[in-house]
Amino acid sequence: MKYYLAYILFLITLLSCMKPVERDCKAHKDGTYSFTMILDKDSVSTTFTRKGNLEIDRFNGKIDSSSVRWINDCEYVLKNLNPKNREEEKAIHIKILSTTDSSYTFEFSAVGETNKLRGTAIKTH
Repeated sequence: MKYYLAYILFLITLLSCMKPVERDCKAHKDGTYSFTMILDKDSVSTTFTRKGNLEIDRFNGKIDSSSVRWINDCEYVLKNLNPKNREEEKAIHIKILSTTDSSYTFEFSAVGETNKLRGTAIKTH
């Protein structure tokens, strides 16, 4: 019992020293960001600019526009304004998990999908 109590006190002490996850999502509602991910064993990058309810993406020399609908300060839904196929018609749900002054980590998936991917957007402007 004595060791159990000491172990519990040690865990409480350790956890109380941990820095809480920072989430200043409002600071990242507008801006220009870059995002790189692995797709089919290749590293691919995209740059996007978000302002108000519009996001403009630049990927592989193509420019695309999406509407932005904020659910709360840290979650939003992107919907392609000019979809070219059924896959592009699917809305994307994005949830900001943590932030720094120049980046944010997020998870995303098609609306209704359970398989979520993670990434980090780095502010460029």
